[in-house]
Amino acid sequence: MIKTTHDPEECIRNIFQLLVYKKKRIGFLFGAGTSLAIKEKEKSLTVPAIKELTKIVEAEILNDKDADGNLTNKYLDVITTLKKDLINYNIETILSNLEQKHEIIGSTTISGLDNENYHTLILKIKRIIKDKMSVHRSEKIEYDALIQSDFAAWIGQADRTFGVEIFTTNYDYLFELGLEYMNVPYFDGYTGSYKPFFNTDAVDNLNYLQNQTKLWKIHGSLGWHIDKETKKIIRYEMPNDDDIYINPSVYKYRDSKKQPYLSLLDRLSKFLNEDDTVLFTCGYSFNDFHINERITISLNNDSNSHVIALYYDEYWEDKIKKYALIENSHIYNLAKSNGKLSVLGMRSAVIGRQLGKWKIQREPDKDITPSIVLYFDEDGLDDIKDTDIKKEFKGSDTYTGEGVFNLPDFIKFVNFLNSMVADNPLKKSMKDGIK
Repeated sequence: MIKTTHDPEECIRNIFQLLVYKKKRIGFLFGAGTSLAIKEKEKSLTVPAIKELTKIVEAEILNDKDADGNLTNKYLDVITTLKKDLINYNIETILSNLEQKHEIIGSTTISGLDNENYHTLILKIKRIIKDKMSVHRSEKIEYDALIQSDFAAWIGQADRTFGVEIFTTNYDYLFELGLEYMNVPYFDGYTGSYKPFFNTDAVDNLNYLQNQTKLWKIHGSLGWHIDKETKKIIRYEMPNDDDIYINPSVYKYRDSKKQPYLSLLDRLSKFLNEDDTVLFTCGYSFNDFHINERITISLNNDSNSHVIALYYDEYWEDKIKKYALIENSHIYNLAKSNGKLSVLGMRSAVIGRQLGKWKIQREPDKDITPSIVLYFDEDGLDDIKDTDIKKEFKGSDTYTGEGVFNLPDFIKFVNFLNSMVADNPLKKSMKDGIK
């Protein structure tokens, strides 16, 4: 049982102080979870999660009417076999397995498929992935329904000495759509107009356009290509089959050592090595070793940088809601080994290397309760698991102080950011608290 507790009010106060200090370098690392956020149902553009994407790949391979019928059946047989054999069956492990077979098969066959067949199947899966990520091709985009637009609105209002730096593993266009809709100028590493090219020198220079927002797509993006004539990395307006980005597979770490990914990861390291730097992560599961390595090595240096991980660890197992931030979990071990990494989960957090559950130390006054609900859902009777506490709680005014920390939810995090610049109870209570 976890005995240590962390006070969400104190945590929010510290985050507020970090964000309002205009001279601090602020960065964000956004993972796949931010592209799944639905602000308005039926209006938001989102990309499918891993589980849903896996089902889509299976269905589209089965229904591919253009392929040879016999070959399609063999493709499906391979996928079905992997479904039985792989412990963690998803699109990433499927691609990893197929790419490894393609690499070692030589002139032989595996499961009735030769080297060329595996190459075709891999390309087919990658095309399906890219198609599902290309949500910007929607006939009608309702920009107000994008949570990325709300995030861009906060950037546009924030008064900062240094431009906000956005690092993302996503290769969809959702952040671009939001930034451009809100008229927020940004630099993404490309220079030029006719055939914009990747400018390694500009990415390497922390002082280049230092007041402008940066968007670093560290796994590449739709629309990025290697020009066959000049060998430059360029950006086209319309994505096609030659797009370069790191697909979800075991080869992510190997591919990250190539350009342009290497320069973008170097930028992340340089950013974290600067003094007065804080990096917030959201929607990122810390499952990419090549990124974790850059973060941990940078935090071990002498700079006073800090990483605050907003970790959405809620999941369901056998119809029971559970939370992944526990002792000996991979992210707990990362935070335990480095005091500059704080992990803020839904029910618990690792702060100062200590794992503790969220608990407000004193019952809030009624007049500041509206500000608390922006970041914390206090437990009601149905949420309490301990039978003795439940008996005491029922029919009385007993207050546990426990509950769910909301900010790992990208939508609620963005709402919190915008509440800092709006005239509301949170802004007033935070300013009063730091006088």
